[in-house]
Amino acid sequence: MNGKKRRNHGLTICLVILALALAGAIIWGVYTAAKTLLHYSDSAQIGTDETEQAEVPGESMADSEENVEATEIEGLPKNRYEPACFYEEDGIRRYESDTLEGVPGIDVSSHQTDIDWAQVKEAGIEFAMIRLGYRGYATGELALDEYFERNIQEAQAAGIQVGVYFFSQALNEEEAVEEAEYVIDWLENYEITYPVVFDWEEIDDPQARTNEMNMLLLTSCAAAFCRTVEEAGYRAGIYFNQAYGYQQFNLLSLKDHIFWLAQYEEVPTFVYDFQMWQYSNSGSVPGISGPVDLNICFWNKS
Repeated sequence: MNGKKRRNHGLTICLVILALALAGAIIWGVYTAAKTLLHYSDSAQIGTDETEQAEVPGESMADSEENVEATEIEGLPKNRYEPACFYEEDGIRRYESDTLEGVPGIDVSSHQTDIDWAQVKEAGIEFAMIRLGYRGYATGELALDEYFERNIQEAQAAGIQVGVYFFSQALNEEEAVEEAEYVIDWLENYEITYPVVFDWEEIDDPQARTNEMNMLLLTSCAAAFCRTVEEAGYRAGIYFNQAYGYQQFNLLSLKDHIFWLAQYEEVPTFVYDFQMWQYSNSGSVPGISGPVDLNICFWNKS
């Protein structure tokens, strides 16, 4: 009888140890899965731009995308541009297919300083995206680009169609709405024919207010900015590179707005559809001293 009890006792201990090991494995699996999900949701950190920027930020998004992979998203329209339809004319890239036309443009800010817009127009540039302002990444204060009024007035006087963008450092929807309202106020005296674009970029600086930004919050900021802009009667858009498009923004929830892609290649390989393409941050255009961003905007022919 005692031997049987000892055997039962030993069996019980083995079962307890096995149960504890199984419970530990389950807990570890749940922890690992949760950690992975969080990495790609509300705690996913935005990819860092390696280029340090001053309190007055730059406007080109550097593409550090060596390991960027696309994931299939149902309901998000695909890239419809045919590589063979891109061509260059006088150093300016264009696009022509049976259904679409790509017109050449630039985007500028105070970094280009004085611009001879008449020469820009003569060079074949048809539109310009002009930085209206920005939020200081350390102070959080809103500021007007010091060349905005001069640029928009002289570009329009030269016959160039104009849109604007705002360099955002919004931390929440309230700040994104504040930025949009700031843009709307400054556009009151101007007629624009191209979009008002939300341009949010990571700043590689320990003083940056946005160092803890996450994917869900970034998407909600973009949506709030675009919603406010469109309620005022303008067309709104979001600027991003491939890394942001695949890994940071929830593009499905933003698909009703203009997508402005930054990808510095001969042809755009981004999987999903976009309406504007920034294909170079080192272009040369008569009337502008120094490098300038070059773009194509795609329009339906019908």
